[in-house]
Amino acid sequence: MKVLVEVVGWVGAIMMLSAYVLLTLGRLKSQSPVYHWLNIVSGAGLIVNSGWNGAYPSVCINVVWLIIGLYGVFARHSHESAVAK
Repeated sequence: MKVLVEVVGWVGAIMMLSAYVLLTLGRLKSQSPVYHWLNIVSGAGLIVNSGWNGAYPSVCINVVWLIIGLYGVFARHSHESAVAK
């Protein structure tokens, strides 16, 4: 189980860094669903790893990170749909 939690954490870290690098290089836009999903999934992976290891400040920041990503995908999208009508 420990190995699985470590793999989940490392994959999360790589995904988070990838999202930032792709944004910085202009390959993704900040409004892109792909960018937000990378942040959501990476945040979840880091929550699992941080929680397992007792790093609760990291859990907290990644919960916020995940919520922001969810907002970016769902709330923003529903707002745009309402404006388009």
